[in-house]
Amino acid sequence: MVKIAVILGSVRSILGESIFKYLKSTFPSSDQITYDWMRLEDFPLDFYHHDETPLSNPITDLKSGEQKWLDHLKDNDGFVILTPEYDHAIPGVLKNALDYVGPEVDHKPIQIVTYSYYSDGGMLAAESFVEILRMLKMIVLPTPVLLWNVNDNFTKDGQLITDAANSDHFEQRLQEAFHEIGFYTKLLHDNPFK
Repeated sequence: MVKIAVILGSVRSILGESIFKYLKSTFPSSDQITYDWMRLEDFPLDFYHHDETPLSNPITDLKSGEQKWLDHLKDNDGFVILTPEYDHAIPGVLKNALDYVGPEVDHKPIQIVTYSYYSDGGMLAAESFVEILRMLKMIVLPTPVLLWNVNDNFTKDGQLITDAANSDHFEQRLQEAFHEIGFYTKLLHDNPFK
């Protein structure tokens, strides 16, 4: 049994919440995979202010919300992070949350899912995200999922609008992405990097 965190990486989350709800209803836990559904807003974090560099030294004097965030990450074997694009990058709140991270995610696989109101689907956010995740020693799956014109394809209660222009593509692409993260998470869980 492996555990995969699906993280909504925005606190301005009306649009992201609709996709998050769709994913939660579409990908229930099974006897092979348990999903840990995490909203970034449930982990209140100050701007990173510790003297330590988490990749080199453990952080001392963690507040309870900071410790909770790191414990959740450590407890998972793989990750899907759902993020919007803000000014051609990921949201500052997500970058700040990742600044706390060190060995908790080392050599664990991650699938990037970006979304946008616009036709680019968060392509530049996905591109900017890769180097951050590699710095954290994560294994980034090669093809991000880009969801464009999301407000025309998902309802607020998390339904994919079946007659929308891109719904077939989005449904198929998300199925492929969750299959892929499941495969690599199990592979690396059963064969840990040493």
